[in-house]
Amino acid sequence: MYVVATAGHVDHGKSTLIRSLTGIEPDRWAEEKRRGLTIDLGFAWTTTPSGADVAFVDVPGHERFLGNMLAGLGPAPVVCFVVAADEGWRAQSAEHRDAIRALGIERGVVAITRADLAPDRVAAVGEQTRHELVDTGLRDAPIVPVSARTGDGVVELVTALDEVLSSAPKPLLDSRIRLWVDRSFTIKGAGTVVTGTLAAGALSTGDRLSLLGAHEPVEVSVRGLQQHGGSVDTVTPVSRVAVNLRGVPADAVHRGDALVTPRAWQLARSVDVRRGSGPALSDLPEQTTVHLGTLAVPARLRPFGENAARVTFEQAVPLAVRDRMILRDSGSRQLAGVQAIDVDPPALARRGAGRRRGEQLATLVSGGDVLVEVTRRRAVSRAYLEHLGVAVPETPTAGVVVRGDWLIDEGAFAEWASALRDTVTADKSRNPLSAGLSRGAAIDALELPDPALLDVVAAAAGVTQQDAALTHAGDADDLGPVESAVTTLENRLRVSPFAAPEADELAALGLDNRALAAAERVGRLIRLRDGIVLLPTAPALAMRELSRLPEVFTTSDARVALGTTRRVAIPLLEHLDERGWTRRVDAGHRTVVRAGVGG
Repeated sequence: MYVVATAGHVDHGKSTLIRSLTGIEPDRWAEEKRRGLTIDLGFAWTTTPSGADVAFVDVPGHERFLGNMLAGLGPAPVVCFVVAADEGWRAQSAEHRDAIRALGIERGVVAITRADLAPDRVAAVGEQTRHELVDTGLRDAPIVPVSARTGDGVVELVTALDEVLSSAPKPLLDSRIRLWVDRSFTIKGAGTVVTGTLAAGALSTGDRLSLLGAHEPVEVSVRGLQQHGGSVDTVTPVSRVAVNLRGVPADAVHRGDALVTPRAWQLARSVDVRRGSGPALSDLPEQTTVHLGTLAVPARLRPFGENAARVTFEQAVPLAVRDRMILRDSGSRQLAGVQAIDVDPPALARRGAGRRRGEQLATLVSGGDVLVEVTRRRAVSRAYLEHLGVAVPETPTAGVVVRGDWLIDEGAFAEWASALRDTVTADKSRNPLSAGLSRGAAIDALELPDPALLDVVAAAAGVTQQDAALTHAGDADDLGPVESAVTTLENRLRVSPFAAPEADELAALGLDNRALAAAERVGRLIRLRDGIVLLPTAPALAMRELSRLPEVFTTSDARVALGTTRRVAIPLLEHLDERGWTRRVDAGHRTVVRAGVGG
C-alpha cells in the first residue's frame, strides 16, 4: 500500500494526469468540474503492473487554496511533482516546492506534463525543474515527460513511480495510530465516516480510538473500514482509508482532527522547534498558522534567534519529537519548515532564558536527546519518553542510570541515595522508637519527581522498607533507650509468663505506650485488651495448659490452670478466641478448637 500526493502550479494537468493513471475522476465537486479548477482534495487509486496498490491525493494548485494543498501534502510520504512543458516553472511550482522541502518529503517523481504541446521545451523544462528542486528531497527524483491526452510516457511514469515506491522504507505496523482527518460525511445506514492517510500502525474494526481536535477528546470506536471502495477488516500503512465511526456525529468532526491511539500521544499546547527551511524564524510575525498533517491551527511564535522558536497553539495538538510542520505567514505567503525538537518544553521564567534555550535547541538531536531529557527531568520513565516520540537506545546512555523502566540522571541518583541514607539516620536519631521514616516524608525530603522512584532509590541506598517505613538494616529492631527495660520485663515474664505487669510497674520501667508499641512492632512483646502485656509466646503456652482441661471449661478453670488473675485471663482468652484457638460455648464456657492450635 502506498499514498502519493500531487504538487505543482495551477492548471498544469495534475488532475488530468491522475485521471489518466487511474481512470478515476479526482475532482469531486460540481464547481470544480464546471470551472476545470481543483479547489479541494481529490482521491483516486490504482494498482501498478508490479502489484503495488497506490492511492493518489490530488491537491489544488491555485494560490487561493494553499491551505487545502498543505492538508493533502502533509500526511503523504511520496509526491508526484507536475510541471507543464508548455508553461515551465511557475509561481505555485515554487510554493509547492517550498512546502515539500519544509515537510521533508524525500521520495517522488517529476512529471513534465503536456509534453505533446511543447516537445521542443521538454528538455529545458526538465533541466530547470531539476535546478529548482536541488535543495529538496526530490533533487534526484526521476523526471518523465508525459502526455495524458495521447498516453505517451504514462507507462514510463508508472514504471518510475514503481521503482520509487519499492525503495520506500517499510512503515511500522505496531506503531501507535495518528490518522489526520481530511474529510467527514454521513452515509445513510452507516453514520459518520471520516477519511485520511494511515501512515503507521494497523487499524481494525472494533478498535477504540480518541478523536482529538479543537473540542474535548471524544472516545470513539471503529464500526467499519473501507479501502479503495471495498470493505476490509484491517488496514495497514501506508494507505488511504475510510473509517466508519461509532460515538460521534459527522458534524462534530472536521478536517485537521486526528484519530489517535488513546493516551499514547503528547497533547502539546506548546512545542520547541528548529528551522529546517524557509525564512529566519525571527523574521516571521508573532501570529502564525501551523500546518501539521491536515491540521491548520493558529499559533503564537516566540523566536529564539533565527533558527529556533517556541510555538504555542490555540488548541492541544498530538505531537511527537521529529514531527515536521509548516509555519505560514498569510501576509507574505512565506513558508517556514520546522521540526519538533521538544514537545514537552520547560518553562522560561528567568531573564535570558529564551536565548539560552535557543542555544540548547541548536545542539539537540532531532530524534530527541535522551541524556538531555533525563538530565532536565532528573528521572523519566522509558514509557514517557516513547510517549514523547524520543527514541530510547537499548544500550544505556553514558551519564544515565537505568533501573527497570526508569532512566535516571547519574548525579541525581547518587544525590538521592545519599540524601535518603542521611534522612533515615536523622529520623532515627530524632525518633529512636519510630518504625522508620514514612514514605511520604522520604518523598518530600528528596523532592522526587515521581513517588514510584522511591523504591529504586531505597534499593540503591541500602535502605530497607517494611510496612511503608524506611530504616537502615537492623534499625527496625533497635529499641534504643528502652532496650534495657524491655529486657528486664522479658526476663520476668519468662519466669511467670501470665503474671502481666501492672501499670505502675510499667511506668517504673519507663515503658509508656510508645515504647510498648515499638517493642510489639519488633516482636518482643504483645499487648492485649485492658493494658495486658505478655511475651509473644504466651498464647501458645496458654494453649498447652488449656488443652489439659475438660472439653468444656469455665473462665475460672482457665484462670487456675494458668496461675493468673481474672484481669489477665479474660483478655488472654478473648485473644485466643480471635485466633480461632478457643471458642465460646456460652456466656461462661469455652472449648479448645484443637485443629486451630498451631503456634
